[in-house]
Amino acid sequence: MFSSLIFGILSIGSIILYGLIWWKIFDKTGYGGAYGLLMFIPIVNFIMLLVLAFTEWPVHRYKNY
Repeated sequence: MFSSLIFGILSIGSIILYGLIWWKIFDKTGYGGAYGLLMFIPIVNFIMLLVLAFTEWPVHRYKNY
């Protein structure tokens, strides 16, 4: 019983950490941080990775890179 409680706490913590990491990545690229929540949806997360990899980031548009 105690091990399942620890497992549950670690699972929830890792899910929250995963969401925060993607939130920060999208925020730093100039997209809204809420786009990071799309990384929890299967198939959509792959599409969002393609968007990050192959499109011009809004932050680059403003800084004229």
